[in-house]
Formats: sequence, structure tokens, C-alpha cells
Amino acid sequence: MPAPDTIDDSPKKFDRVVAILIQLQSKRIVKAQDLAERFKVSLRTIYRDIKTLENSGVPISSEAGVGYSIVEGYKLPPVMFTKEEAASFIAAEKLMQHFSDKSVGSSFQSAIFKIKSVLRWADKDWIDALDERILVQPKSNLFNKDVPNALEILMNGIVNKKQVQMLYHSFDAHEPVKRVIEPIGLYHEKEYWYLVAYCHLRKDHRNFRSDRILQITALESSFALQHKELSFYLQKPEERDFKTIKISMDSAYVKYIKQSRMLYGFVSEKIVGDQTEMVFRYCEDYEYFIRWFIMLADKSDIIEPESARLRLAELLGEIGNRMKTPTGLTPVPEKRRLNPQSS
Repeated sequence: MPAPDTIDDSPKKFDRVVAILIQLQSKRIVKAQDLAERFKVSLRTIYRDIKTLENSGVPISSEAGVGYSIVEGYKLPPVMFTKEEAASFIAAEKLMQHFSDKSVGSSFQSAIFKIKSVLRWADKDWIDALDERILVQPKSNLFNKDVPNALEILMNGIVNKKQVQMLYHSFDAHEPVKRVIEPIGLYHEKEYWYLVAYCHLRKDHRNFRSDRILQITALESSFALQHKELSFYLQKPEERDFKTIKISMDSAYVKYIKQSRMLYGFVSEKIVGDQTEMVFRYCEDYEYFIRWFIMLADKSDIIEPESARLRLAELLGEIGNRMKTPTGLTPVPEKRRLNPQSS
């Protein structure tokens, strides 16, 4: 590194100063410590870089203990993207088409058009060719198609601290219920978007799955309560809320649950002869786990707890009884033996 008082005109510094300028344009406030950690340099180096920008005519305001910002109204020419950076936007666009609702997806597509407009012609052709060769196919619908603006309304409610009214059909309910909520945050997990919100009907914080929202309306009412950050509500349940389940499965069949087992609290596995023993830490009702487990129950066994084994045996017994008396089912006809002399 150059001596503290030497002028550094190296290409590395130039790239860093340009990157700092871009970050100042993208955020209202940027902290010097955050810049130092991002570029892996000292705070003193960041102070010199900011001074370089100020000397070049960029109007930067600073406040001790807060950070730096560009004076509002200052306009800069469009930023040019590299071909590789533009390619990342294409991947993001494909994901946004399927992992956001219609309103947010349309806004993102509009932003992408603006980004593409500043590319060189050769890069535009390269991006168009790549665009036709990337496909994203989600396993499930993340939002109700009849509620195309759910994500937009929820995000506005979160930022502006405004209440939202929605018609929500929970998993265990027979009918949808109208709820007034105070949306706190959104997170994506287990292939779905979830909303963390305070529910005025239940008088408590709840998690809501986005695809179960049937209607949604933004309200003018502000939050009635103060809420903590999203991370607080996403803390894992206490250890006492988890149940340990141990199973044994024919090792040749483990491949069929490699992905889905992560949704049921998979912790570890070990090979015992031709069997694979797996340990799960599950915080939901046993019933969900056992009904998932049944699909390979002919090649598996529940080692513990005994209560889960008994429930599995009970369900398998019920399945056997139903198969013996297929009420309402059309019998499958036996295959007729072909007579080679008939035509």
C-alpha cells in the first residue's frame, strides 16, 4: 500500500473510487465503515477516496456518526455495465418473473429495459441470445393469480407502516377469514413467500403464506403497535419445541428424499450395513412428518420415538383396510390373454 501521505493514482484506486460513487448513488446514506469492509481497506483510505470525489466536483455531504450522501438533485451520466454484469440481470429477470407477483414483476421488467438501453449494441445482441436460453420453472405458484398486486401492497405497508386487510385461507381452516394485519417483513423459505405480521384478529404475531391470500387491500390506518425487526420474529423455536425422530431406510432409496427431507428437519445420517439411519429435528406435529414418511414406508422404519411408530402402524392399517374395501372405486379389469388365432 502507498505511504499515508502519498497520492495514489493506481488503477486499483480508480476502480474503488468509481465503485464508491456508484454506491453513493444507490443509497441515501453510506457509512465509511461499510465501505472499508467492502473494499478491505482502512478507514483512512476511504476518507481519502471521498476527498478525491469531492475534489472532482461531486457534491458529497457528511455527518459525523451517520455517513456520506450525495446532495439531492445531483445528476450523473448513465453508468455503463460490463457484459457479465448485464448477464446477471437476465438471470435476475427470469427469477423475478416467477418469484414475485405481477405488479412487482412488471416494475422490475421496466427497470431492466432501462438498464438494457445503456448497453452497447454488441452487448445487447449477446444478452438477447442469452435471454432465449435461460428458463426458470418453479414447482409451485407463489401467489394467488387473482391477487396480482399482493407483494406490492405488502411492501408498501411494511415501508410506510400502514395496516393491510386481507382475506386469508389458512391450512387448517374450512373457510377463509378476513384479517387486518400490520405487515412487518417478507421472507422466502421452503419454496414459498411468507409474511410476518401482527394479526388484529388473533392479537398476536403470525406467519402467513403468500399463496393463501385470496384478497388484499391497503388501508389508510397506521400501525397501532411498535414492532421489532424481522430477524427477531425469525429466530428458531426453543430446543424444547423440537422433536427428535430417528429413521432407518434402505440406502438405495435415500436418493428419493434427498431434497424433500430438508423440509422436515434433517440433521444427519450414517450408513449401517445396507441401511441409512437418519436423524430429524422437527418442530411441527408428528402427523405431517409421518404422512411424508409413508411414501417410502415399505423400505423404511421409524426407530424412535415409539409414539411415532405406533401412529405410522395405525395409518398403514387404515390404508390396508381401505384397499381391501375399495368402496366407490371401479375395479381394474384383468388383462386379457391375446389369442394369436383371433383377429
